[in-house]
Amino acid sequence: MRFVLPYAAYLRVYEPLSAFSDADGRHWAAYAASAGRPRRTGALAAEHADALRRLIAVPPMVAPECESGDAYVRWVEGVTYICPWQTRLRSWLGLSRLRATAPQLWSAAFPAGVVDAAVSGFARSQGHASSLRIYIQASTWSVPPAWFAPFAPDERWLVLGAASDPGDGGRATAAATRTLVYATAMAQARGRVAKALAAIQRAEGVLAGAGSGDPATRVTAELEQIGCWLEEFHPQALVELDYGGLVHQLDDEALRADQSVAEVSAAISALASGELELATAMYRRVTRRWHALAALQRAS
Repeated sequence: MRFVLPYAAYLRVYEPLSAFSDADGRHWAAYAASAGRPRRTGALAAEHADALRRLIAVPPMVAPECESGDAYVRWVEGVTYICPWQTRLRSWLGLSRLRATAPQLWSAAFPAGVVDAAVSGFARSQGHASSLRIYIQASTWSVPPAWFAPFAPDERWLVLGAASDPGDGGRATAAATRTLVYATAMAQARGRVAKALAAIQRAEGVLAGAGSGDPATRVTAELEQIGCWLEEFHPQALVELDYGGLVHQLDDEALRADQSVAEVSAAISALASGELELATAMYRRVTRRWHALAALQRAS
């Protein structure tokens, strides 16, 4: 049976071991060296399978009883970087958003007792947690345009799934895993987001004709949120954009042609230099591509 991943993209932060407490640092160092931990190629599938097991249980478990001890791991120049899954915290925060934005869906999806238990469990966790910051943000069916701002075009790594395919990034993979990822240093990410915000604020309203409503205002709000989120982490952390399960909604040609980061970068540079028509054209190219993909969610 073919296992289908959620059609979602992910924005992740990886912190160096030095950013964690001594006890947590030792735990994550041992974890990173463990032969039994989920590897990146199977991590999303493992997370999704665990969520399905909880949802089909009787009664359903809307959040794990304990926080996940798993994480994504990266190594750069001999330094180990960790991005904890935080499955329990992310489940609670997602349920809180669902309860606030779609209370009828919340009530229909879960029995009253399960809802009450989830709410009280989340309340207790807030009382004991020193921080509710999350290392992973998710977006279903599309990637928000602001998510491309922290990255540069040459930080892209595309693998189309052939074994030992080196992809655009020139790094061969050990398994046939269809992937499109961008990764950068925290300092670069923060600087690019700040540059994007400054450019958009100087040209306020220039993108108003690029779509419904006021896209400039929306993108500004998204960039401000990302900028504040990045400031919560270690200055030597890494930032990653992973297309996740969305790569399975795009064929090889579409993935090769997807240059959303380059187009957003070009739009920001054009805004900064006063080339408003070019900025609008680049922004429209990005939004048309992702609106078309998001429309598949409503397709019959």
